[in-house]
Amino acid sequence: MHTKSPLLDEFARLTTGALGLAQAAGDEARAAMRAQADKIAVEMDLVRKDELDALKAEVSALRAEIAELRDTPRTGTGRRAARAKDAAG
Repeated sequence: MHTKSPLLDEFARLTTGALGLAQAAGDEARAAMRAQADKIAVEMDLVRKDELDALKAEVSALRAEIAELRDTPRTGTGRRAARAKDAAG
């Protein structure tokens, strides 16, 4: 047998409304904290994580290129070859 109690129905609506309000307040507080953190990061001249990761990747690629250039054999062009030619006469 199913009975409908107006008191329980009203209590259920009240708790649903309170939970919705609490969730909205939490979302608003989270947004305010994020805005404040972004403001502080800008004032302190900090970089974002994605920008730092991009910079790290670029530095890594440049280091690999420098290591590759150091490992390539010198072909005799450039300053050393010119000095050797001048010394030989």
